Amino acid sequence: MSEKTETGVPAVPVRGGWYRSLQGPAKPAFISSALGWGLDSFTYMIFPLALTAIVAEFGLSGAEAGWAATATLVASAIGGAGAGVIADRIGRVRTLMLAVGLYSLFTFLCGLAPNYPTLMVFRVLLGIGFGGEWAAGALLISELCNPVYRGRILGAVAAFWNVGWGTAVLLYSFLFSILPADVGWRVMFCIGIAPAALVLYIRRRVPEPSSVAKQRSEERPRSPFFDIFRPGTLRITIFAALLATGVQGGNYAIFTWLPAYLKQTRHLTAVGTGSYLAVVIVSGVIGSLVAGSVNDRLGRRPTFAIFSIGSAALILAYLAIPTGNNLVLLLIGAPLGFFSSGIFAGFGSYLAELYPVSCRGAGQGFCYNFGRAMGAFFPALIGYLSATVGLGGAMAFAAAGYLIALLSLAFLPETKGKLLTV
Repeated sequence: MSEKTETGVPAVPVRGGWYRSLQGPAKPAFISSALGWGLDSFTYMIFPLALTAIVAEFGLSGAEAGWAATATLVASAIGGAGAGVIADRIGRVRTLMLAVGLYSLFTFLCGLAPNYPTLMVFRVLLGIGFGGEWAAGALLISELCNPVYRGRILGAVAAFWNVGWGTAVLLYSFLFSILPADVGWRVMFCIGIAPAALVLYIRRRVPEPSSVAKQRSEERPRSPFFDIFRPGTLRITIFAALLATGVQGGNYAIFTWLPAYLKQTRHLTAVGTGSYLAVVIVSGVIGSLVAGSVNDRLGRRPTFAIFSIGSAALILAYLAIPTGNNLVLLLIGAPLGFFSSGIFAGFGSYLAELYPVSCRGAGQGFCYNFGRAMGAFFPALIGYLSATVGLGGAMAFAAAGYLIALLSLAFLPETKGKLLTV
């Protein structure tokens, strides 16, 4: 007799592929996780797109602008780690609702900020919700989906990051074409209240996984957060956190500054910047879907290795293209987006598979968001380095993050196909 998932579906291939495997509560959980992640991206990417206008309005230096991005990511790390623990206590669904509501509210308030310190406070509070959404959403769908397709399903969820990013770019291109920059960036943030509507869908349609409900009903003498640092899990926690640090540090370093790089160094207009980013974004969707399939076929560790090497090589190639060769820049943007976005497809499944249900939320939330916290210093560092080696030269440092990710894989196990019902 075959083992079954939380939804009662046998853990075997299903005719029709991964989407048909989403039966019962798994389908609304997938929709909620995917939309939550896409809207997460939308609210986060507004800042890099509006960065030039914000710098001009508040008279910021490159370092100050970098710290604004860093503060959000550090706060998201705190929010994500906290949400993981909370998800083990009150459930994945309620934690997801709280996170979405929080980042929607403070994205809106960013658009009303009268000065830089106030904007920083709102960005920090936004970041707490931003980090919490991924921790709860990725756990929810990981526990409810068929493990045969977990890589592909989480890859599809990851692809929605690019959908949200693309939506932000389209909005940026439109608003900055019809409005003055000092008005356009504020309107973009105010529109960020829209994701709050997702809370209503989650509340009505998404149930709590049964194993989580059972775990919550049992006596818990110890905190799940401290469980991830005990002898049986400490090694996993250390190297999973380093893996997340390397991947996110490299990604944030390149993409926080990419819109400014295209405008300041490549001298592209708002519409031109949007077009170049569109190539990266669309290829990122493809990369996430392909990486999900590769995760299920080759395993988690080989996929992370392949996409780490590809991301590092393409960052260096992208930045090495001489000024004036913008057609080549456009073409290289496709594989850059493919590898740098595709690598995230493995996190939702891999981190969930590394921990038992008793501390799965804490483990996933801490590792991924510790990576956010450490990776958050990469954009700030690039802000400092740009003053001496130029923005393009400073952004090349992003490749170092993927070397950290590669090294960490040597100390982590393979988990492909693991059931998450116990």
